[in-house]
Amino acid sequence: MPRILSIDYGMKRTGIAVTDILQIIASGLTTVPSDTAIAFLKDYFSKEDVIKVLIGEPKQMNGQPSESTPIIEKFVSDFKIAFPEMKIERVDERFTSKMAFQTMIDSGLKKKQRKNKALVDEIAATILLQEYLTRKMI
Repeated sequence: MPRILSIDYGMKRTGIAVTDILQIIASGLTTVPSDTAIAFLKDYFSKEDVIKVLIGEPKQMNGQPSESTPIIEKFVSDFKIAFPEMKIERVDERFTSKMAFQTMIDSGLKKKQRKNKALVDEIAATILLQEYLTRKMI
């Protein structure tokens, strides 16, 4: 079975997570500089079979688009040009960064390790993907 990949796109860094081939478990893949995300994905897609990409959709508490929405919409547009055949699903990413930070605390990571924003982005992408998988199974 092909994998599902999730993207937590940000102004500086992009967290990426991917499922196993059975689409049961989400695992953090990496964090890349946002300006290299498309190039990284081109290389990854050439090596791995991916059926769908989830891209986080930032929203405010009231459901309205957040201030980072235009940046992410530009990425989505660029992604569609680079990968016209790839299925994209937008998913609400509210709280994923906070949940990622709490996961780091719960995992016993030291304060210095929790300051690693790249790790936060990768964990956020993993949470986004695991929540999607859980909803899909229900």
